[in-house]
Amino acid sequence: MRAAITVSNLTKAFDITHEKQLSLKAAVLSFRRPPAQKLLALNNVSLTIGHGEAVAVIGRNGSGKSTLLGVIGRIYKPTSGTVEVDGRVAMMLDPGAGFHPELTGRENIFFNGAVMGLSSAQIRDRIDSIIDFAELNSFIDAPVKTYSSGMLLRLGFAIAVETDPGILLVDEAIAVGDAAFQEKCYRRIDEFKDRGRTIVFVTHDLQAARAVATRAVWMHKGEVRADDCPSAAIDAYLAGVQVESSHATEAPGGSDG
Repeated sequence: MRAAITVSNLTKAFDITHEKQLSLKAAVLSFRRPPAQKLLALNNVSLTIGHGEAVAVIGRNGSGKSTLLGVIGRIYKPTSGTVEVDGRVAMMLDPGAGFHPELTGRENIFFNGAVMGLSSAQIRDRIDSIIDFAELNSFIDAPVKTYSSGMLLRLGFAIAVETDPGILLVDEAIAVGDAAFQEKCYRRIDEFKDRGRTIVFVTHDLQAARAVATRAVWMHKGEVRADDCPSAAIDAYLAGVQVESSHATEAPGGSDG
């Protein structure tokens, strides 16, 4: 299978500075900033994702899932390692991300399409299907600052899928929508998969991961703990959560029995 995404020995660290609360005098007299601490979000991650795969990335909050998508989508630069992508990428990382609040929904479609490298003619060819998929016909000429989070989700997802990218990255955004729209999104993901497109989606919805994904990757503390068929990876994740929970509830010093 030809690779759509190749992640090799990927490490991503963020500099975190903890500022102390200083008095005005101390702030004026202080010439040194506190040293930054390193937050290791990804630690030597390697993955190869083929064209036509739908990969669910699962794990607890803070495990590195969103950072992985951000590096693949070139929002973040790797600290070390490489990411190679074969195909045009569309991202749906957060409802409202990438929208200009003062522009209308229609104007934002043209704006986002241009950012994705589409010509005005290509956007015009797709705009009706984008509006129909988003179910925003009555609101498309209103400024998006008046939209609810669900409306922003529908518009963002519609732009992402109806512009026909080779690779779709989705970070938990589908969870914002109502049940009917979530089902519509997952049906479209299935269509994408059948057409040989690649989907990588972060989710806490393990039922959706089992139903939609061809493969699941369990991330834990910035590392890949399992990369397998959805049922096997999810079972490994749930077993890991159970072990962590049992350790957290153990009394200090153990028992005397």
